[in-house]
Amino acid sequence: MNLLRLWLRGLPRYLWSGWGAVASLLLLMAVWEAVSRRYGALVLPDPRAAFHTLYTLLAAGPGVGELAITARRALGGLALAIAAGSVIGLAAGLSMTASTMSRPLVTVLMGTPPIAWLVLAMLWFGASDGTPVFTVFIACFPLVFLGALQGARTLDGQLRDMARSYRLPLRMQVFDVYLPHMLSYLFPSWIAALGVSWKVVVMAELLASSDGVGAALAASRSQLDTATTMAWICAIVGLLLAAEYLILEPFKREVERWRAPQA
Repeated sequence: MNLLRLWLRGLPRYLWSGWGAVASLLLLMAVWEAVSRRYGALVLPDPRAAFHTLYTLLAAGPGVGELAITARRALGGLALAIAAGSVIGLAAGLSMTASTMSRPLVTVLMGTPPIAWLVLAMLWFGASDGTPVFTVFIACFPLVFLGALQGARTLDGQLRDMARSYRLPLRMQVFDVYLPHMLSYLFPSWIAALGVSWKVVVMAELLASSDGVGAALAASRSQLDTATTMAWICAIVGLLLAAEYLILEPFKREVERWRAPQA
């Protein structure tokens, strides 16, 4: 409830400060329109055609169902990565032994292309939800782990000693001293993992699933339907922007208010 109140309190101010993001999106639309006029609708349909197709898919077509399937898979793998990566990363940051044991594993995961994990997941899980969920988890876990590791290692030891010297209650130590610092490192890693999760899940669905946005993109590609392809891309990007800028970013700003200089 406290996090919800923080989000609601910071949302109006955050939306008002988002004019720069809106301007960049409008600039992107203008570039999109110019490229469409230059090369034609077969290569790149104009924004109006893409958004009209998207409206048709959402209003009377399979759009909502396919987006729900993709979101479930992406958020499922992301949730597993956030849970495991945050816990293991914090443990590695607090324990040199845990750090020594886990860093080689994370290096291997970071260095292996997601497509390789996708091939293995297809062999292990077939065409089930396990394939995209597993691939998203493997792709996002190292990002969350490194954020948690950095947050634990950069915790000010003097601040921690002061909290213990003044015998602050454990709840105050956790929520007023440790947690704000940790979250200032965890939130950026969660946002980066969120973006990776959407890209990876669509790739996994395109190659290994019969439903979801990735499968719909494969169908539109086979039919040379560029407008539908762009409509699905806009839908995915729109959901990603909404999740990042309307949910995660306002929370992040409220959590990091302690970094702002006091007047």
